[in-house]
Amino acid sequence: MSLVNGRTLTSLLVALTIIAMVVVDARFVVEKESIRVLNPEEMRSKHDGSIANFGLPDYGGFLIGAVVYPDSKTDGCSAFGKTFKPKFPRPTILLLDRGGCYFALKAWNAQQAGAAAVLVADNKDEPLLTMDSPEESRDADGFIEKLTIPSVLIEKSFGDSLREGFKKGKDIVLKLDWRESVPHPDQRVEYELWTNSNDECGARCDEQMDFVKNFKGHAQILEKGGFTAFTPHYITWFCPFQFINSPQCKSQCINHGRYCAPDPEHNFREGYEGKDVVFENLRQLCVHRVANESSRSWVWWDYVTDFHARCSMKEKKYSIECAENVIKSLNLPIEKVKKCMGDPEADTDNEVLKIEQVVQLGRGERGDVTILPTLVINNAQYRGRLERTAVLKAICAGFNETSDPPICLNTGLETNECLENNGGCWQDTRANMTACKDTFRGRICECPIVKGVQYKGDGYTSCTPYGPARCTINNGGCWSDTRNGKTFSACSDSMSTGCKCPQGFTGDGLTCEDINECKESLVCQCSGCKCKNTWGGHTCSCSSDKLYINDQDTCIERNGSKTAWWLTLLILAIVTVAGLAGYLFYKYRFRSYMDSEIMTIMSQYMPLESQRAREVPSEAEPFTHNSNA
Repeated sequence: MSLVNGRTLTSLLVALTIIAMVVVDARFVVEKESIRVLNPEEMRSKHDGSIANFGLPDYGGFLIGAVVYPDSKTDGCSAFGKTFKPKFPRPTILLLDRGGCYFALKAWNAQQAGAAAVLVADNKDEPLLTMDSPEESRDADGFIEKLTIPSVLIEKSFGDSLREGFKKGKDIVLKLDWRESVPHPDQRVEYELWTNSNDECGARCDEQMDFVKNFKGHAQILEKGGFTAFTPHYITWFCPFQFINSPQCKSQCINHGRYCAPDPEHNFREGYEGKDVVFENLRQLCVHRVANESSRSWVWWDYVTDFHARCSMKEKKYSIECAENVIKSLNLPIEKVKKCMGDPEADTDNEVLKIEQVVQLGRGERGDVTILPTLVINNAQYRGRLERTAVLKAICAGFNETSDPPICLNTGLETNECLENNGGCWQDTRANMTACKDTFRGRICECPIVKGVQYKGDGYTSCTPYGPARCTINNGGCWSDTRNGKTFSACSDSMSTGCKCPQGFTGDGLTCEDINECKESLVCQCSGCKCKNTWGGHTCSCSSDKLYINDQDTCIERNGSKTAWWLTLLILAIVTVAGLAGYLFYKYRFRSYMDSEIMTIMSQYMPLESQRAREVPSEAEPFTHNSNA
């Protein structure tokens, strides 16, 4: 019996030594939210509050409520037995004192009393810390999973101010704001889950496995759409050098004490050993690596959920053979997974697990990872219970404005602020256009792009089309009207922006009115001229039988005009006749000349018989053979 106790004591010392070496230099970062006092005016101020690691913080949202401080049981360590209501119909934010019991119990009693949120005022001046739920408690296990309200720890001075104001009868209204609690630098969210393959570690293990199973659908949708980059991580410890050769280190560690995990059943004599857990953790890391190489990183979620269902430690199926069967069923190359895992007996560093120990330490804004499970979103640790919808809201809060994936804009997850009063943004009801864009954290007013046309403005009071083709959409926001088959517009494609009334109209381009040129004596000013105004123009005419000449703004006689026309026609006729006669004369002379030329050519080469008969040879010419002597 003493030997068993000695071994147990040794194992406890080893475990404590390992944990102490990790935690001594640990760097903790408190995740905060914004608290603003809205009323009364003399108390208006802004403060920070630390987000509790239980309940459901409203990541991406905010809560406006009235402060209530109980008359008794101010520490909230026992049930109040009544429902707290503020003077005015607002959500109740219950203020409680620190001390006396678990933070989570205070929140549970506040929730039972109708509170929408709870503020715990510190009882001493110190930096804010993170309120956590108890590791193992039979009492706490009954309500931890039922906690749904957010809890916040505030500084002592702020708590004192709220108490004093409430006791004086002031209506204190607070705004708890979680919209900036998660960084949102770009269009992709990077998050990581620190977990464990051990399912025999109590409530914590049950919580993380339930979360993986329930969140798997959301995670795979986000991953397949390229909206997120997920990385699983596993905490490992190392065995102190002086205990490397001890039976405890050999049973709990691989690679000669470099990578260890606590005994699952806390019993070194039977059941599974810590090194079994380390080796399966390593396998799950390699499954993610191999799947990621083939652009199927989401397969990790399938493997972990299937392994938990088929290879449970509680059912004594936690084995290498079972794990490899799961890998095969998911069409993953098992040899690549084995190569990634390496040799657990080798006295060398394991590349994969070495990286895990490095990244376990805090970096940037993130603190060290010391508890399981831990969720990190955009390098900030998630606080609150790992619940499917709450975690999805936290991830959605990590996207930059207007880059939210469709799953984040689900009406069951967020409120579309553009539905009420158009979010206070600009809109054109005629063309059904608006500058309001719904986002997970609220809304933004941004001038839209419609059918390739960019609208410019502040998004709140004005948005005007700009650039080519702007007149094709709602006439560029400019005036336009049609009467008697005539259409006039103040929008011109030759202008990149602005409106200008067309000729014949006056106004600012948004409204245009016809100019009465006749009334303003702008046209038809000649003697005897008559002016008639038309929509967008005018007509001028002359009295009697005169004809109006527009270019000269003058009237001329119609008879004189007829004489001139007849004279013109006569001249044209004479010119036409002369041209025709010249053409006929030319044609006759040309034909005679051509006939003469042809006859000349023919007479030289083809003499006519009649011509021969008439010819008489001279004395000098010899007779032909047919001549008579």
